[in-house]
Amino acid sequence: MRRLVAVAMACAALGIGISSGAYAASFKWASQGDILTFDPHSQNENLNNSANSYVYEPLVELSKGKIVPCLAESWRSVPEGYVFKIRQGVKFHEGETLTSADVVFSINRALHPISQFRTYTAGILGAEELPNGEVLVKTNTHSPVLMTQLTNLRILNKAWAEKHGATAPQNFVGKEESYATKHENGTGPFKLQTREVDIKTVFIENPDWWNKANKVGNVTEAVYTPIKSAATRMAALLSGEIDLVLDPATQDVVRLKRNQDLKVEEGPELRVLMISLDQMRDESPYILIDGKKSTKNPFKDIRVRKALYQAIDVNTLKRTVMRGMSIPNGTIISSETNGWTEKAAERLPYDPAAAKKLLAEAGYPNGFEFTLDAPNNRWVNDEAIAKALAAMWAKIGVKVNVNTMPRANYFPKVLKFDSSAGMVGWGATTQDALFPLQSLVETVDVQKGNGLSNIGRVSDPKLDALIEQIKAETEPTKRNALIEQALLMVNHNVYQLPLHTQIINWAMKKNIDTPMRADNRLELDKVTVK
Repeated sequence: MRRLVAVAMACAALGIGISSGAYAASFKWASQGDILTFDPHSQNENLNNSANSYVYEPLVELSKGKIVPCLAESWRSVPEGYVFKIRQGVKFHEGETLTSADVVFSINRALHPISQFRTYTAGILGAEELPNGEVLVKTNTHSPVLMTQLTNLRILNKAWAEKHGATAPQNFVGKEESYATKHENGTGPFKLQTREVDIKTVFIENPDWWNKANKVGNVTEAVYTPIKSAATRMAALLSGEIDLVLDPATQDVVRLKRNQDLKVEEGPELRVLMISLDQMRDESPYILIDGKKSTKNPFKDIRVRKALYQAIDVNTLKRTVMRGMSIPNGTIISSETNGWTEKAAERLPYDPAAAKKLLAEAGYPNGFEFTLDAPNNRWVNDEAIAKALAAMWAKIGVKVNVNTMPRANYFPKVLKFDSSAGMVGWGATTQDALFPLQSLVETVDVQKGNGLSNIGRVSDPKLDALIEQIKAETEPTKRNALIEQALLMVNHNVYQLPLHTQIINWAMKKNIDTPMRADNRLELDKVTVK
């Protein structure tokens, strides 16, 4: 509660309060974890990407499933790739005019080996400025998702980056700090006013936004506050200190729906929660057999992976941990994602007896011990899910030590492979199965942007070849058949232990209107405070 009082005092000091005016309002929202960085090509994570979208913009955007212009006025396909006509008269927040040089710099920056946005550059070879001021984005394919990928590559000012030593993306995994971590110079509808890590982040309206005439919402100032405690977040919402909570506790949702001063929006998210197991190393760092560090990695044995899978009771997880706010899923993509099929989503049956038999066949009749890493402030009930899984695996003789930590520590840990088993929540922001396939199960290749979130380091040449075919195939029916084949291969080999698709809930005051997106991104420029 002391944290809540501090939040209230900070808001009071800033003079923040809901305006009754139709065209100017202050808006305050919260969730359990903080924004990680304002470097637009550093950390690919949903809340982080949402925050960056308020200040930075891409060439094109995705609206109701269709690609629409943003910083590019128009584009055309050419044999070498795509040519973009850059919008004229757009100003960066510090006053510079947007040029094709900024676009070329930003696209090529996203291709940097350190960039966690390499996944969005699949098929992109680079960008160059044409004599007429247009930009050529060179590609080796005309894949149907290339334009969707570009919606996630945001444009920053080249001169600003050079001035502040930020020509390369921040190495977030290496815990590097750079000027771009806490500062920005984008073209978006909001400016970053103040950034206090783990306390609050304040955005103010960009009065010179090129698209201000089409702004839907009326927010002129917005304050984001990370509040780890679910009870404290609810207290802040109920007291009026917060207008919207992105992640109310599942046990509170029914009560919130009954509150006449609040409303709750809900729907399935483009995100699947799963467990990734180290399938690369012969000796994995956090596995014990008979109490001693193992010189053998049980996770390399498909029978062990299958045993752990069949010991998971997803219906119990849904009922007791998620309070009904999940959809059991047997694949790495949600039903809202292109490429999903019932066949690919079919789960292995829950069968602890079969799981024990598989462990014995694999040479572990007495089980073994491992550490499961998970965040405690990223996904809905992430820590509770990890503990529930540990209890389920204990029933088949596998001892699991649950190691949870804040997301700011979790992602660098697992992304540098300092883990034997980790929790993954993956949303297909491109609304297509290629993104999770390439990110989660293609062999790690930083130069090509493959496997950037493949923390178990799955490596299967046949699967890699399928994914490469998916990248190049342009005929939709053939492409979706390849996607299903790849998903079935992931399932057959138990390369991931899928759990469920999250159902997201946004709890807010009755005077707040905002569209709810399936990728769980709050669009600040579309928020209206009545």
